[in-house]
Amino acid sequence: MRRGVVAILFVLLGAAAPLAARPMSDVEALIDAAAPGGVVLIPTGVYEGNLVIRKPVVLDGQGEAVLDGLERGTVVEVLAEGVTIRGCTIRGSGENVTAEPAGIRVLAGHAVIESNTIEDTLFGIDLRQASDSVVRGNSIACKKFDPARRGDGLRLWWSHNCTVEGNTVLSSRDMVFWYSENLHITRNTVKDSRYGLHFMYSHDTVLEGNELTGNSVGVYLMYSNRITLINNRMLSHRGASGYGIGLKDCDDIVVRGNALLANRVGMYIDNSPSSIGATGIVEQNMIAFNEVGLLATPNTHENVFTRNAFMENEEPAESNGRGRLTGNSFSRDGFGNYWSDYTGFDLDGDGIGDVAYEPRSLFHEMLAVEPNLRLFVHSPAQQAIEFTARALPELQPESVLVDPAPLAGPPEIKLALPPADGAAPVMASLAAGLLLASGGLTVVFGRSPGIPAAPGGRE
Repeated sequence: MRRGVVAILFVLLGAAAPLAARPMSDVEALIDAAAPGGVVLIPTGVYEGNLVIRKPVVLDGQGEAVLDGLERGTVVEVLAEGVTIRGCTIRGSGENVTAEPAGIRVLAGHAVIESNTIEDTLFGIDLRQASDSVVRGNSIACKKFDPARRGDGLRLWWSHNCTVEGNTVLSSRDMVFWYSENLHITRNTVKDSRYGLHFMYSHDTVLEGNELTGNSVGVYLMYSNRITLINNRMLSHRGASGYGIGLKDCDDIVVRGNALLANRVGMYIDNSPSSIGATGIVEQNMIAFNEVGLLATPNTHENVFTRNAFMENEEPAESNGRGRLTGNSFSRDGFGNYWSDYTGFDLDGDGIGDVAYEPRSLFHEMLAVEPNLRLFVHSPAQQAIEFTARALPELQPESVLVDPAPLAGPPEIKLALPPADGAAPVMASLAAGLLLASGGLTVVFGRSPGIPAAPGGRE
């Protein structure tokens, strides 16, 4: 009897022991044996080395296969069109920054990279000239280096007509898109990185439902045209720039239904739009609890701001340097924006303030010229300067903007907040604070059906 028990324990312990690592050549052999377009099921186990895929196959790790590059080079490189990689854990790329080793590098189009876990790699997923590809449902965590040494969690270069959706990127450098057009970037989560979403020379793209938290910058668009940002959440970006959304020399941008909360700057605009005849539309966004709600360079013009809620920002709007934002419109069709520091009145009850909103701040006028004065924000020195300016009207600066039809109450904005996990409780807490502060903000969980028009209106 005792011998039987010992034998059973021996078998159980043997079954629980980890499988010995196998060479990556075992996976290569499976691919070589498959017909083009066939499905290659990788048996459970750890496979060590580097893999190059030269034929169109579906490589399926079934959630149980680990491909380990042993800290050398790119772990998986795709050279053939029409390759799918799914259900794998891919780890251990090299660390040589100049070689840019990645977990997965795709050098051909029509690829599908889905449901993989990428960890301990310098770059996560890197697509180069890989148009018509899909990157979906991957979890990416780069090597735990200082931010300056990290690689990009996800990068597209010259890869058009791609879909990037439902990915989670943690502690990377950027999620970057260069020279790539007609992209759909939806429902991705980026945390603790440098740029959440960074675009350069990439046009005709939609960014929807992404959640960006705790990065240096949320979304930054540079030299990119016809981009739509809708129902994204940008929370707590506190880097040197600290923008929730930043625009640099971009034309025909639409920013609608986004939540920009607790950033250093909610939205930054530099010379956007930059072309004659181009416009920018910023509407129905919640811009709240930021140090500066809107920061723009004086040469910024031809933007329309309407039905946004600027709530409880330390400074609602600033010009980045001397100048005014007079080249932009802060109302459309008789509807301006809600400003929580507006002190006007609405005697006729049409929901539109009877006097224009014209923010003036001598201290922030000085701050625009000498940024080091930010040390005195909320100090008695700031209060003394503002009191003096109110007492002596000749010291009052010109208003940085004019909203001719400010909303008397906050608009009904249905924020599309995610379920309460991760950073979502913080988002929900901020939204709850806005509810208490305004009494008129509607917050829902899930996809927003849109923002109803406010009653009334005045040109």
